[in-house]
Amino acid sequence: MGTGTLSTSAVSAEKTMDLTNIETMPGRTIVRHLGLVQGSTVRSKHAGRDFLAGLKNFVGGELRGYTELLNESRTEAIERMIVQARAAGANAVVNVRFATSNIAAGAAEVMVYGTAVVVE
Repeated sequence: MGTGTLSTSAVSAEKTMDLTNIETMPGRTIVRHLGLVQGSTVRSKHAGRDFLAGLKNFVGGELRGYTELLNESRTEAIERMIVQARAAGANAVVNVRFATSNIAAGAAEVMVYGTAVVVE
C-alpha cells in the first residue's frame, strides 16, 4: 500500500480494520467521519528487565527487554483503539499517532489515537 500505511490489516476475529498514519486511505474514499478514537496502556518496568538493562549499559547494545515491553504496549494500545473505532461504526482509522508519557517512577503510558472513519 501507500508509504503512509501503518498497518493495512490489523485483524481480529470480527473483521479487518485498516489503519494509516496519513489523512486519507489510498484507493478508497472516506464517506463518513466519526471522530477521535484512542487506546492506551500504562506499563511499569520489570525488576529483572531493569537489572539486565543495567548490565547491558556497560557493554552497549539494544535493551531487548525494553524493546519487547514497548512493542507489547503499542500492540495493546492499538487493539484498544480498534475496539473503540468499531464501537463507533468505523472500518478504518486515519491519521494515527503515538504518544508516550511518564506517569510515575518506572511507569509510562503508551497512547495511540486517530480519526475513525468509514471508507468505501
